[in-house]
Amino acid sequence: MMKQKNIYWKLSAYFFFFFFTWAASYSLFSIWLGQYIHLSGVSTGIIFSVNAIFTFCMQPIYGYISDKIGFKKHILYFISILLVLVGPFFIYVYGPLLKYNLILGAIVGGLYLGTTFLAGIGAIESYVEKISRKYGFEYGKSRMWGSLGWATATFFAGELININPDINFWIASISAIILFLIISSIKIEMTDSEVQMAKSVGIKDVGNLLKMKRFWLFMIYVLGVACVYSVFDQQFPIYYASLFPNHALGNQMFGYLNSIQVFMEAGMMFLAPTIVNKLGAKKSLILAGFLMTSRIIGSGLVVGPIGISSMKLIHSFELPILLVAIFKYLAANFDTRLSSILYLFAYQFGTQVGAAILSPIAGKLYDSIGFKQTYLIMGLFVLVFAVTSIFTLDNNKKINNGIKKSINLDINTIANKTV
Repeated sequence: MMKQKNIYWKLSAYFFFFFFTWAASYSLFSIWLGQYIHLSGVSTGIIFSVNAIFTFCMQPIYGYISDKIGFKKHILYFISILLVLVGPFFIYVYGPLLKYNLILGAIVGGLYLGTTFLAGIGAIESYVEKISRKYGFEYGKSRMWGSLGWATATFFAGELININPDINFWIASISAIILFLIISSIKIEMTDSEVQMAKSVGIKDVGNLLKMKRFWLFMIYVLGVACVYSVFDQQFPIYYASLFPNHALGNQMFGYLNSIQVFMEAGMMFLAPTIVNKLGAKKSLILAGFLMTSRIIGSGLVVGPIGISSMKLIHSFELPILLVAIFKYLAANFDTRLSSILYLFAYQFGTQVGAAILSPIAGKLYDSIGFKQTYLIMGLFVLVFAVTSIFTLDNNKKINNGIKKSINLDINTIANKTV
């Protein structure tokens, strides 16, 4: 019991400082690109598209390696070391490169950001989710601390970027040092059967996933609903700041709003496992889709800072339900040996593929017809796929028994091989 609590608190602290590092350096990324690097909406869309391309290149790699090594911390060490360099990278490499040559800067930045934050978060989340199943605690309650880390950083990030954005970047690097010390102190034991389960994962398993109808039906939800979540958020800070008398006040107010939203999100992360367990994974995914629809369409209809702020706060209900439901849906409907591959490939990879396609389109629409009209189009797009998912997503209850039998057969096969 003591070991369980110790691991829970250390992984929760790792979540806190990872998200603190991420938020300090990235939560106002689009504002930094627009106001300090002086990029247009189209150029910013290109940056996000390139980031997405590098991210979805890294996600399957992280997923396969993570399932192959089981509970070993190699990937988390790798990500933590790279994060320590986040401040110098933004200040001395990324910013100057973007000013010198947009494409070169986008490629270098996409490689770094894709490897650390954008694909790294999926690797970390899937790792902690596996540990939570091993030691018997709810993943959502650990992930809650990540939301608190993000909220803490964004509380002052909006003010500091008005003084000098470099301050946020240096704070992020200091946070990453703490992150590295935390992961170094965690000890996870692997039993012989767990080692063999991890070793049994092969490329053939990935190929078998691609042959499954329910895998592709799940991908319809990811591409039509989940990926729009990230595309919508990319340039939202720019639109929000434009609603105020000046950019400095808008930046500051967005930092406060983002902090409030993520503190609310943290509370929902604590409650989300109960909600998802009550509704079931499928209904929870559909609920998240309709919440997303209302948030995006509402953002195109409301007027002024108060209205748009209320729409932003819906995010704090939508995201926790989505994240917890994704993990529970994958665990209920697919082989748990492949949990990292499924999360990073089916969900995270699919999201980035969609973002790579939609980001430049959204950027062009922002420049040509404006944010409000673009939000209405995006919201209707999500609505169509949210309704479609009612008929395409699997009901866990129908296939749980089959999955459990499959997993038991895998375990027995591995056990026989080791005898």
